[in-house]
Amino acid sequence: MSEQTIVDIEAIFELLPHRYPFLLVDRVLEYQLESPPSIRALKNVTINEPFFQGHFPGHPVMPGVLILEAMAQAAGCLAHLGRQAEGAVDQLYYLVKIDKARFSRIVTPGDQLIFDIQQKRLVRGMGLYVASASVDGKTVASAELLCAAKPNPAA
Repeated sequence: MSEQTIVDIEAIFELLPHRYPFLLVDRVLEYQLESPPSIRALKNVTINEPFFQGHFPGHPVMPGVLILEAMAQAAGCLAHLGRQAEGAVDQLYYLVKIDKARFSRIVTPGDQLIFDIQQKRLVRGMGLYVASASVDGKTVASAELLCAAKPNPAA
């Protein structure tokens, strides 16, 4: 990836509509908008996450569906960064399809999830992304994500 400025949480608030407790990206570490567009982002997993109260008591495990959602949010950051570069920011990106989802390790409090997302293609507002999540350099999840751009009703 090319050298880019870190995108901090305040900038992420500008990119994504999500807020606590559903914002699952803490920082963008690097990204590139040239072909192929890609992004590396992180989430610090803490015991304070509300889902750990019930998943599972006495054995906290981050739900796989939230890891997928976090990867989709990282893809949304990439899409919005690309739209900003084009001068257009009036859209939301919705997760519409997940393919080839695999989970290979559990994620627990204290882990730092690193998301690596690469855009495979973008056609008529539909973006296909290859996504992976890792902890300490070991893959914990991967999937192909399809996201659709729609007008932002709040704009």
